[in-house]
Amino acid sequence: MSTSAATASIEPILKTRPRGLWRTALRRLFQRRSALIGMAILLALILVAALAPTLATHDPTQSLIGVEEVTKRQPPCIHLFGCPPDQPQHFFGLDGNVRDLYSRILFGARLSLLVGIVSVGFAIVIGSLLGATSGYLGGWTDHILMGLMDIMLAFPSLILAIGIVTVLGPGLINTLLAIGIVSIPVYARIMRASVLSIKQQDYVTADRSIGVPTRRILFGNILPNALTPLVVQGTLGIAVSILDAAALSFLGLGAQPPTPEWGSMIGQERNQVFTAPHLILFPGLALILTVLAFNLLGDGLRDALDVRQRA
Repeated sequence: MSTSAATASIEPILKTRPRGLWRTALRRLFQRRSALIGMAILLALILVAALAPTLATHDPTQSLIGVEEVTKRQPPCIHLFGCPPDQPQHFFGLDGNVRDLYSRILFGARLSLLVGIVSVGFAIVIGSLLGATSGYLGGWTDHILMGLMDIMLAFPSLILAIGIVTVLGPGLINTLLAIGIVSIPVYARIMRASVLSIKQQDYVTADRSIGVPTRRILFGNILPNALTPLVVQGTLGIAVSILDAAALSFLGLGAQPPTPEWGSMIGQERNQVFTAPHLILFPGLALILTVLAFNLLGDGLRDALDVRQRA
């Protein structure tokens, strides 16, 4: 083969631009059926939460006593499925306070997504700063910060969250704060491990040798390259945070009535599981679908960002 022919054969390869990490990960993510299912469910939940005022048929906090001829804990009534035309239509039935359950579940999607995203976002920001500082500086700073994280990890997360909410008082804001605080050690540990690995790389050593300031090395070189495991853990952590918030509301420590929150709905009607199962079934299904969506998406992200599986 002549030199010109050999050059022509490798020219397309030389012109091909290498894919970046996130571009390759996004392409691999869309090749996973489970991740696509999770994204579809999550997109539907986001649309439901955004359009809740339009999709809801009633005020989620208003009792219908004196407004319609209804009874307490009335089962679902849909005209297309045999419900009498003279009876008011309620897709998911009514709860013990004669409120429309369908409207309450729609508005509950807003609260659950808010709790998961805000609490995990808070935990990632604080945990990343603590973990990066601990891993980069080392020494006594590392011992003190990681010692505090180990103490927090010694307690079951839900028990610690219950203790924090009990001290601060029940309510949505305190629930967000408690869930965020108990999640900090997880992200701090992940960030510390990433920083310990990255700070040994040649480009970090070169920056140190030429006198680049520590803050610039940490925030400019190390942190951006250590975000990959945090993205995966954060996606999975949202599902855990939503479950923790539901558990706190179930115990009466989270969102307070009449705020529509799925865990609170289940907790208020837990004794009616046999007499009015729809009051447990529909909030429970909404909670399951939300957690399932984030778990599927998190698993897909983990596989897509795994260097060992990348071609």
